[in-house]
Amino acid sequence: MRNVFLLAIGMFTLGFDAYIVAGLLPDMSATFHISDSQSGQAVSIFTLCYALAAPIFATLLAGKPIRTVLVLAFAVFTVANGASALATNYSFLLISRAAAGIGAGLFSPLASTAAASLVAEQKRGRALGITLGGMSIGTVMGVPLGLIVANEVGWQGAFWIIAVMGFITTIGMMIFFPDFSTEAPPSLRQRVAMMTNKNVLAIIGITFLASIASLGLYTYIASVLKNLEGIHSITPYLWAWALGGVIGSLSIGNFIDRTGRPALLMVGILAILSVGMFSLPYALAFPIFAYFPIFIWGAMGWASVAPQQHALLHTQPRHGKVAVALNSSANYLGGAIGAALGGMAMAQGLSSSHLPFAAGFLVFIALLGQWIILRKQND
Repeated sequence: MRNVFLLAIGMFTLGFDAYIVAGLLPDMSATFHISDSQSGQAVSIFTLCYALAAPIFATLLAGKPIRTVLVLAFAVFTVANGASALATNYSFLLISRAAAGIGAGLFSPLASTAAASLVAEQKRGRALGITLGGMSIGTVMGVPLGLIVANEVGWQGAFWIIAVMGFITTIGMMIFFPDFSTEAPPSLRQRVAMMTNKNVLAIIGITFLASIASLGLYTYIASVLKNLEGIHSITPYLWAWALGGVIGSLSIGNFIDRTGRPALLMVGILAILSVGMFSLPYALAFPIFAYFPIFIWGAMGWASVAPQQHALLHTQPRHGKVAVALNSSANYLGGAIGAALGGMAMAQGLSSSHLPFAAGFLVFIALLGQWIILRKQND
């Protein structure tokens, strides 16, 4: 299991990097003299390249030794984060974030495949849980930890820390990781072919809409909070979101096992998430009450991932790995588009304090779509 934990550390670093920029937006905006909506595109381009890199580069590198590809992916990711720390202008920052997203997108699906291949069949669930858990914990804790780091060493220092973590992980894989053959990650052709299945497309569409709302809004959470009166420090609220995310992602599996109805659970999750987002601007008028909707947002946003994966595995038992990987791409692609749309809306004059209403409306649309899916299953 040592190598599985090594993969989990790598996945934690990727998740940490994916959304740490959301907590650094105000400082980055001040450095480059740009708006928060512009600096938020650094999140968009990372997550967009993350979502697209996996199928494209998996096809190009198919058949290569797994250790070689993992080391190459993390080396690209590490160097790109060092370049982000050294960025002297906004354009160079975007280029470096795109390169980091490509490295992350190549590493992530291959790490999951490798984790399942490193252990006996009866331990594969645990190995995958550890590996994917590293990603989710890194993602939900990226913003609050990023703020703490930025306050101490600046936003450039935050990227240097990620680069150091990446360097250590890369060296660890070069020294300790075994060189073996395994099944290649899903190819571009496999993912495109999967989109012709209506059931898969419907499930992934819900994931896509929910991630536009939840992860897209999360990109601007620092801006949303700082624009509201009565909040002197946003860090406690970010920890509330992170705590909700950890609890939601780790506990939802038990509910799935007990009910055996992921589609019904997804209806409840989306309903609660929409209420939480619509109530957020009102709750923030009373800072002490604001923790609850933010906690609910984090918990429900991350709890929505597992039911979708379970539904896809049930729908496509022979091609479950491809379907789940496609769902992961849709999740991060939705986050990228959500960040881009949020930035465009703010650039057109929409106040960041109104973004939760737009996000809540998208979740409500996803809820209606999920209700239709549930009704068809019951017919």
